[in-house]
Amino acid sequence: MENIWLSSALWIGLALLASLISIRAALSVALVEIIVGAFAGNLIKLEVTSWVNYLASVGSILLTFLAGAEIDPVVLRKHFWSSTSIGIIGFLAPFLGVLTYTHHVCGWSWPQAQIAGLALSTTSVAVVFAVMLETGFNKTEIGKIILAACFINDLGTVLGLGVLFANYNIWLGSFVLATGLSMWLLPKFTPWFFRQVGSRISEPEIKFILLILFALGALSVMAKSEAVLPAYLIGMVLAPFFLAERVLAQRMRVMAFTLLTPFFFLKAGALVKFSTIASMPTLIAILLGLKMLTKTVGIWPLTKAFRFHPKEGIYTTLMMSTGLTFGSICALFGFNNGIINQDQYTVLVTAVIASALIPTMIAQKWFQPTHALSQEITPSETMR
Repeated sequence: MENIWLSSALWIGLALLASLISIRAALSVALVEIIVGAFAGNLIKLEVTSWVNYLASVGSILLTFLAGAEIDPVVLRKHFWSSTSIGIIGFLAPFLGVLTYTHHVCGWSWPQAQIAGLALSTTSVAVVFAVMLETGFNKTEIGKIILAACFINDLGTVLGLGVLFANYNIWLGSFVLATGLSMWLLPKFTPWFFRQVGSRISEPEIKFILLILFALGALSVMAKSEAVLPAYLIGMVLAPFFLAERVLAQRMRVMAFTLLTPFFFLKAGALVKFSTIASMPTLIAILLGLKMLTKTVGIWPLTKAFRFHPKEGIYTTLMMSTGLTFGSICALFGFNNGIINQDQYTVLVTAVIASALIPTMIAQKWFQPTHALSQEITPSETMR
């Protein structure tokens, strides 16, 4: 019989270890949790139980909601053409490139190639946001454009996952209808409801949000879709409210990053097989290179069209080439639903992890813009 408290202590201990390493190494804690999980899965055979699966699933839903809630509509409106163009191409170019390569060259089936394309089409909002805060670029025009483009890019990935793998039946219709109504009603109803219940120790506001996310997640599963899709969309429409209610948003982040998301990222790492990495390093390197190449071919010409300075254009392209959270979610979705096997999952997650590190280090070391941080950089909106 499983000793649930011993297992809990092990998982939380690994999460704490990852936090300490991330502080010491100045790396994203999500990235370190995946790496720690990979070592634990291979060296001590870390067991993924049903309760771990549940907490990991809740963590992915809440993480996706919080990512959507970080979207600043003012920034999106101000830099609509540049951020939208870069975001859309940032999704389409690697998705089509990786899909084509894995299907026609590697011989992966069409659904497996689609998962590969989606997993490597993403950009990492977590990594980019951390870098922007550290360097101060979040206060500049170039930083705001990059952050807005990241959200558009990942929205394309989330929508692609929902469209490609949904079960087109009455449940999908019910899911689309319920999600649409929620997106329309919640921005009006949520502020009123929160004013009525007020701030209480029982946290009725957070319970209300979780109820909506779980209910829509249930419908998405019935439609053979993914629960992160409605979570991201609900986060987007509630973003103005959560940007104003920073205390509530902070409480949800504490809950998520303390107890829930560590299980998701540790589980994602625990499923990685070191033997597969050792046997297929060339394929991993090719997929990483293909992601960076297609992002460069797609995004860099756009930065020239919008008259970015050359160094800013390369910096933007490299930061858009990162990936972590949504790439891991896509790969894990494919594995959990039997679309890809564990070797394919390992290849994809390893390439995703590498994309969180390599483009970021290159951008920070050689292509960081040299303008004063207080100076706002305004690329010309020539395509308006």
